[in-house]
Amino acid sequence: MTQQQSTEIRVSTLELFFDLVFVFTVTQLADALAHDLSPAGLLDVVLILFAIFWMYSGYAWLTNAVAPTTTTRRTLLLAGMAGFLVTALAVPEAFGSYGWIFGAGYVVVNVVHLVLFRQAGPAARRMMRTLGPLNLLAAALVLTGGFLPEPWRHLCWAAAPLVQIVAGYVHPAEMHSITAGHFVERHSLVMIIAIGESIIAIGLGFRDVRLDGGAVLVAILALCIAYYLWWYYFAGDDKRAEHVLAAAAEPARRARLALNAWYYAHLPMLLGIVVAAVGIKKTVGHAFEPLHWGPAIALSGGVALYLLGHAAFLRLLGIPGVAYRLGAAVLVLAAVPLGHLVAVAQLAVVPLILAGGAIAEDLPRIRRLGPAAAIGDFGRGE
Repeated sequence: MTQQQSTEIRVSTLELFFDLVFVFTVTQLADALAHDLSPAGLLDVVLILFAIFWMYSGYAWLTNAVAPTTTTRRTLLLAGMAGFLVTALAVPEAFGSYGWIFGAGYVVVNVVHLVLFRQAGPAARRMMRTLGPLNLLAAALVLTGGFLPEPWRHLCWAAAPLVQIVAGYVHPAEMHSITAGHFVERHSLVMIIAIGESIIAIGLGFRDVRLDGGAVLVAILALCIAYYLWWYYFAGDDKRAEHVLAAAAEPARRARLALNAWYYAHLPMLLGIVVAAVGIKKTVGHAFEPLHWGPAIALSGGVALYLLGHAAFLRLLGIPGVAYRLGAAVLVLAAVPLGHLVAVAQLAVVPLILAGGAIAEDLPRIRRLGPAAAIGDFGRGE
């Protein structure tokens, strides 16, 4: 497949529909963490996110190779969506009474993925001889954990991602044929949907809150934070990333780059969105009150985690901008004590730091193009 061909294949509306179902799981994780904002609650969220994002990414690789263009493939993809929906519904009690339901939905997701991938041709079938059984083993561990008491449940859940990590490195990666444009667009769409869903999750916190000046201020500042999360990902770096992936001509290198940059580096970004949304949600109705340390750390920690994940993403791809994200992450974490004094102070400072980092990153281009031209193009990454 030529590079020109790779840029012409884009994400279908059915794949976008699939992404919406997947992101509902991420929304459920934010709700679960809001009810248990503790190290144990965060560990549970990490374990669930690792498992579900592994299979989301698996479906992104799948539809990159097997387009859902036939009735059979679309029906199977619907079955995979049903599995994701069941896991999402079970998330609040995934480590409680609904553990086996989560596991059953997760097994369906894996089985459908295996069946669909076998339609991608002989090379994919050979590849799935290694990857498929390991994915099914991880799913079996999650399902088994749903029936077991503690600590065996958590041990099974912790073993599942270890199996998946091994699976990512022992299967023949050179057999993947990745279309860069489709692959990057698919992950970009799930990121923008996740950022949008975080706003919805925060908005739901306003249901029983009087809409006064403080509440409106919190809403606007939350939107500003979400905007800069968007800016750091989408203001040109997404296109640069696509070009880097397309330029990796060797199949094994392209596959390894895709795994490291679009799975491992994206995990902390998605987790950061979840954690930051929970921290912001805790400020709703308490704008001019001090935050407890937990919500204050969640607010800044989530944003910092997102920035660190994107810094790793850029570093893996050799794209400039790592230092700006690392610097912004440090300053955002330094704002935690402000929230412990008064919530709105931290909420206001975080987007200012993000804006400052964005402007600092854009300054070289401003100097090159001149202020008038640069202002017109600000945020476009041009």
